Amino acid sequence: MNTKTNVLQVCDLNVETIKKDIKNIHLGVYPPTGRVRVAAPLKTTDEAIELLVISKMSWIQKQQSKFIKQERQPKREYVSGESHYFFGRRYLLNVQKTEDKPRVEIKRTKYIDLYVKEDTNHKKKEKIIEDFYRSKIKKQIPNLLEKWQKLIGVKVNEVRIKKMKTKWGSCNPKAKRIWLNLELAKKPLHCMEYVMVHEMLHFIEKNHSDKFRYLISSYLPQWDQNKKELNNSILSYSRWR
Repeated sequence: MNTKTNVLQVCDLNVETIKKDIKNIHLGVYPPTGRVRVAAPLKTTDEAIELLVISKMSWIQKQQSKFIKQERQPKREYVSGESHYFFGRRYLLNVQKTEDKPRVEIKRTKYIDLYVKEDTNHKKKEKIIEDFYRSKIKKQIPNLLEKWQKLIGVKVNEVRIKKMKTKWGSCNPKAKRIWLNLELAKKPLHCMEYVMVHEMLHFIEKNHSDKFRYLISSYLPQWDQNKKELNNSILSYSRWR
């Protein structure tokens, strides 16, 4: 697909522009920083994009203000008593000393138990927690694929998990590959399902077109609510610094 990217300075905004083979102009403001992005047909002039952004300036500033006010976690220190989230629930971290293999357990409704050696540093603790999150996401993937591949009629060759600062998910339709943000382990399970369905539907329709909105509304009527829940949820330190 022929695509042209650029950054336009409109008033005091840096506007990311992507011109490609689509029919309509789409303006978006994205978390966590309020990034402004315009996707437009290839023949759209920069002047037309500038006029659109100026006409929507009040709405853009309102959306950016919401992101600025959004609750954010301070940097995690991985010490007992610290708040951590797992599939939409808030837990308190309980660091326990052990000489065995490091591990994470959730046996109670209030605590996440982190078992580590006494001299374990911050970076290692972080990795142990992240590996725990990654393993829990992986356990959810087979059921989601079994359910939605049949319903949507697409084949997913691979699902990978990685840390992403500005996206909840992404995909490569040609390779039939999906990436999920590691942060989804902290969000309710239905939010992960929404992201999975969203990316699978991009195998059918690459752009966020009217056709795409029709498709996702057909399969997930509550998709817009799920999207808002994700984007309005507490941001981790790594996603907004």
